[in-house]
Amino acid sequence: MLPQSKPRRARYCHRLTPLLVLPIALPLFAHEVEEITVSGHRVNLIGESVSASQGVVSQRDIETRALLRSGEVLELIPGMVVTQHSGTGKANQYFLRGFNLDHGTDFATFYDDMPINMRSHGHGQGYTDLNFMIPELIATLRYQKGPYYADVGDFSGAGAGFINSKSHFNEGQLKLTAGSDEYYRLLAADSFHAGETELMWGFEATGYQGPWTDIDEDLDEYNGQLKATRALGSGTLSWGLMGYSNAWNSADQIPARAVDAGLIDELGSIDNTTGGESSRYSANISWENDNWLASAYVIDYDLTLWSNFTYFLDDPVNGDQFEQVDERQIFGGKLQYQHDLTLGGLDVHNRYGLETRIDDINEVGLYHTQARQRLGTVRSDSITESSIAAFTDTEINWTERFKTVLGLRYDFYDFDVNDRAGSNNAGINLSPNSGTADDGIASVKASAVYRLSQNWEGYLSAGTGFHSNDARGTTIKIDPADGSAIDAVDPLVRSFGSELGLRANFNERINISAALWYLELDSELLFVGDAGNTEASDKTERAGLELTGYYRLNDNWTLDLEYAYTHARFVNEQPGRYVPGAVEDVLQLGVSADYASGVFGSLRLRYFGPRPLVETNEVSSDASTLLNAKLGYRFKPFTLSVDVLNLLDSDDHDIDYYYASQLAGEASPVEDVHYHPLEPRSLRVTLEMAF
Repeated sequence: MLPQSKPRRARYCHRLTPLLVLPIALPLFAHEVEEITVSGHRVNLIGESVSASQGVVSQRDIETRALLRSGEVLELIPGMVVTQHSGTGKANQYFLRGFNLDHGTDFATFYDDMPINMRSHGHGQGYTDLNFMIPELIATLRYQKGPYYADVGDFSGAGAGFINSKSHFNEGQLKLTAGSDEYYRLLAADSFHAGETELMWGFEATGYQGPWTDIDEDLDEYNGQLKATRALGSGTLSWGLMGYSNAWNSADQIPARAVDAGLIDELGSIDNTTGGESSRYSANISWENDNWLASAYVIDYDLTLWSNFTYFLDDPVNGDQFEQVDERQIFGGKLQYQHDLTLGGLDVHNRYGLETRIDDINEVGLYHTQARQRLGTVRSDSITESSIAAFTDTEINWTERFKTVLGLRYDFYDFDVNDRAGSNNAGINLSPNSGTADDGIASVKASAVYRLSQNWEGYLSAGTGFHSNDARGTTIKIDPADGSAIDAVDPLVRSFGSELGLRANFNERINISAALWYLELDSELLFVGDAGNTEASDKTERAGLELTGYYRLNDNWTLDLEYAYTHARFVNEQPGRYVPGAVEDVLQLGVSADYASGVFGSLRLRYFGPRPLVETNEVSSDASTLLNAKLGYRFKPFTLSVDVLNLLDSDDHDIDYYYASQLAGEASPVEDVHYHPLEPRSLRVTLEMAF
């Protein structure tokens, strides 16, 4: 006899009810509470999840990985690939479920309930910069894939990730890291009691010159976080402060023909004056108990980014370098209520929520520059983008084996765009691009879960979702480049997904899951920040298979395997049906060991398969294989570890593009592959002291 499945309290997932099922799934997960102990990929989610593609990553999982950049934490999500085509301070490039997510357009990410994706951003819609987070301060990363969850709206077509920080440390940490190419890092973190309040704090400083032959990255990064937690009334009150500041030089992608001709080597650059500066400061507060959750946040953010991808194509004299500016404050919050009841002898769990967000963007701008000096304005706007959403979901336990989750969500957006430039550097009056727009969208999500046995569970899920487009695209009338008339885009773009999944867990040693999924997107319309106008594509369809397996051989050794296959196509020919950047195969293999004697280590391989670079697939990227290793020894109170990144010193590419550019001396544009190489093999040594 199987145990009765109880209605879920806010015990497993707050905003992350990852679904690995055929999207009929809508989450019914509530806010996580500290007393629940999870062990990441090893946790048994049977009876707790509503899909096979839902999962949780713990600090234990993170600390076993050798990470080149903090954003690579998201690579612990099965099937996710995190790359970089520019400097260390820029947001990573993400790939998942056949999406080249650019910097985050269709994957929603949150940190302590604060959204990370930036709407109407200067560089790209949904821009997701994770450089502000300190990996050691992460308690859990919960993920879900597909648009099956009522508590997530914008940017969640491919899925969502929810990062929750620690509230306390059992002992303080002081880390010093030194490595190849003048890499250094200092980390200090601890927690202490101040009366009835637990205060957790962490500070990080990082510097890096990089392996490039003609650029010193001069990375100068600082991160800090303070988090307070205490009991208040029947619940828990927590508040936090975060600060991030960074400046860097960039080694952008390079044209293959320049390397072949010997103009530069693979670690060289065409324009060595690119780079950026960014900062993020935030305050957040939340209170929760078994029934209520209330949270609010304010974020102050800015970015200045200098890039040059086409060199001398548009301006043969001064070059094509451009500056992107984003200065904004974000305000938002959420109110959620949940309760259990019995109807007709059935256990029912209901959840209701309201959330709002306002992006007050002082300037989002695009400028033509040379060596970081402005030559003219392409476009500059101020934007107020507001949204409000309501959602509800209901879980009904029909029998001891079978339950369903049904959810509804409605989102309303208001866009207000005001031109700041007047006439731009092309002499075009951009004031007609000012304007207002609004739109609303309803989403339905559902899932069914059947407990096959004590060890097996099956899932069927489906749901609709959406992503918003850049506010500038919703009011645009005139192309900033040539003054021609241009059509505005739909403010909100519908997606639909479905999934069939299976999960198994044996003796807390073997944890496996499988999912067949389908996802369609009405249009991949978006505002192109690099050009200042909009770019439209047709309807797309994606389908795939995901397999994950984690095997704890014994108390010391663990093996894991993650494989994802995706078939992505445009519905109509244009001129071909391949979706550029849609990777078909992603494979990750890992082995880790941890001995009571103090010895620990890991070895991890990532295979990032070929992907089309044009719609006809006449040009495609090569595959990329990366192997990272970690080896360490604990001798209390110290820990000594060595990370070897790109152990085999592969010269594969981190990312590839295909487009037209023009080098100095060339008479006309040339269509070419542009790529960013994997960084050469590097060594990083860390000495940690517990206190």
